[in-house]
Amino acid sequence: MELELEGESLKAVLNRLRRAQGQISGVIRMIEEGRDCEDVVMQLAAASRALDRAGFAIIATGLQQCVADIESGRKNGDDAEAMRARMEKLFLSLA
Repeated sequence: MELELEGESLKAVLNRLRRAQGQISGVIRMIEEGRDCEDVVMQLAAASRALDRAGFAIIATGLQQCVADIESGRKNGDDAEAMRARMEKLFLSLA
């Protein structure tokens, strides 16, 4: 299944990923500077949440595409079940 992110969905996912990238850079800098452990962990937690939110947004888009494919008849029953199983596995990988 190809992921088709467009418009606002694409923009939102990219913004979340860029935010996480900046937060991870901040964590690295904080560790290099010998900053307080609590501050480092808080920044790391923020980066983790940003990555989780990006992942969930990608999965939600994938689910929408799967449902649209199934409803339009582009996928037969076996393909639909395999697609459902793949999406479930992806979702659980973020849990």
